[in-house]
Amino acid sequence: MTEASPGSLAAAIEQASGLLADDPEGAARRAEAILRMAPADPRAALILASARRRLGDPAGARALLEPLAKAYPGAALTAYELGLVLAAQGESEPALAALRRAVTLKPDLADAWRALGDQLFLLGDTAGAEAAFAEHLRASVREPALKAAADHLFHGRLEAAEQNLGGRLSDYPDDAVALHMLAEARLRRGRDGEAETLLARAVEIDPTFDGARFDYASVLFRRQKGAEAMAELEPLLRREPNTAAYRNLMAACLALTGEHEQAIAGYRALLEVFEGQPKIWLNLGHALRTVRRPAEAAAAYKRAIELAPGLGEAYWSLANLKVAAFTPAEEGAMTSQLAAPGLTREDRLHLHFALGKALEDRGQAQEAFAHYAAGARLRRQDETYEAETETALSRRSMRLFTKAFFADRAGVGAASDAPIFIVGLPRSGSTLVEQILASHSAVEGTMELPDIGYLAGALKGYPQALTALDPAALAALGEAYLERTAIHRKLGRPHFIDKMPNNFHHVGFIHLILPGARIIDVRRHPMGACFSAFKQLFARGQGFTYDLADLGRYYRDYVALMAHFDQVLPGRVHRVIYEDLVEDTEAVVRRLLEHCGLPYEAACLEFHKNDRPVRTVSSEQVRQPIYRGGLDQWRSYSAKLAPLKAALGPALETWRG
Repeated sequence: MTEASPGSLAAAIEQASGLLADDPEGAARRAEAILRMAPADPRAALILASARRRLGDPAGARALLEPLAKAYPGAALTAYELGLVLAAQGESEPALAALRRAVTLKPDLADAWRALGDQLFLLGDTAGAEAAFAEHLRASVREPALKAAADHLFHGRLEAAEQNLGGRLSDYPDDAVALHMLAEARLRRGRDGEAETLLARAVEIDPTFDGARFDYASVLFRRQKGAEAMAELEPLLRREPNTAAYRNLMAACLALTGEHEQAIAGYRALLEVFEGQPKIWLNLGHALRTVRRPAEAAAAYKRAIELAPGLGEAYWSLANLKVAAFTPAEEGAMTSQLAAPGLTREDRLHLHFALGKALEDRGQAQEAFAHYAAGARLRRQDETYEAETETALSRRSMRLFTKAFFADRAGVGAASDAPIFIVGLPRSGSTLVEQILASHSAVEGTMELPDIGYLAGALKGYPQALTALDPAALAALGEAYLERTAIHRKLGRPHFIDKMPNNFHHVGFIHLILPGARIIDVRRHPMGACFSAFKQLFARGQGFTYDLADLGRYYRDYVALMAHFDQVLPGRVHRVIYEDLVEDTEAVVRRLLEHCGLPYEAACLEFHKNDRPVRTVSSEQVRQPIYRGGLDQWRSYSAKLAPLKAALGPALETWRG
């Protein structure tokens, strides 16, 4: 065998290494050829192991890496690759040990910090994961001019980081790393839309920047853009098909786009390897709940709790199923976890809401309220909601949307009559009305679609920006909405439901771009609606629900704005009063169907037999016949609700419209 010269060997190693990201098969062939010439070369063995891992052969990679790690205990890259392989085989603790060894040996090994964060996240260690991700961001910075900004981000000095990064981007607008870092700062401030724009630009500049691409996919998912997120995940999965974080997010995106059985299959496939990962069990439970398999969902949540006893979201998810009360042992476990040191704020607030539900079910109203209030205070700290901003939006809308404004724009917009919008406040019966309509043979239920809000938000200076749009532009916006929502229409029915309660802010916008759409306002007594929202922990958004005064003001603004639309667009919005629906269901349903231009169908009164997927917190309630039990629950808490009553003001009397 001819022995390679040092120079040619180094060149061959460099070529093989360069192929790993885009051509792992080619990298493997090159590495095997090098090993035939130099069987003891650890660099070639490491390249071959990495190629095998990327090609879906973790066992083959491990066979190479374990001897390498033993022979070269100070090799950080070998420890990193071994950690990835062990993680891919579901061996969490050894994987964590290998990844921690890698970052100890080489603290600036950014990819190892990222992998460590992913592994900790899957294990339910949110605080540990966030710390690792922060280290990843700092370690990924190679440009000296960005070091100060990276340090500011690491220590949470967001304003200083943004100032540094803004200066850098003024001089170098195509710096993908700086864009990624600025996006991270925006995300931490809750400005997801700005982060999305920054990450899109970073990926456009550097398509090989996998960290930015994954973060881009993640923020797209958070903003309910499942199809777009999947498009970003696909190249990542082609390069790294066994990466658990990529596969987990892909399954979540499938659920978001209505491919629920595929999502469940994706989670189950992950659990074949990562059986001990509580977050995957939690996500599986969410998917099973959506497709009306509550017993299996409860079992998945309980398995997550077994694996991570402090995982508050799993307890809250069990409570949110609303199918069985907690046992005394489960209540005791939650109380013990709340007293445990080191509990994260996220776990703590979930446990407070879950204990509130447990105590409410046992009739202990005062104790339940104390837990609801404690959880709400913690969540409010994380919310960027500003009551004055919402009030100002309502006032601008009332000034703009006059009878004359709409008369001047009569006949504009897209021609479709397919959408049925359901608006109002959360926990007011909107999911019930959706389920009733979706039981009609001509109507498909979808989910809480964010698209109207995104289209409105893209208009700088909304709603005043609408004055500058000509008929063609308004029609184009209507068509854009129909195109964006098409992915959620699986059944080919003539009509579909968009049940986003907060779209009451956009009634005027909807009327302009989709004049043929139906708009339903579902309304409930303000005390019942607001208290029900206060004790509900929402997955995202609804920041106004975690403070009683904010809730009352929001409801009052809502009533005032809808009264305005009743005046300037008489008859355009059909109102369903939840209490009337409970008391005289058939009469209310008949009027609802008539407004929607639909013939009466008896199936609409048997809505609880409809087994369609339901993603909202009312998913189990709408699978039961209508009952009166929840109408007056708020009265047991009346003494605690004085701030709510004060903020509601006249809406307490005028709420019916």
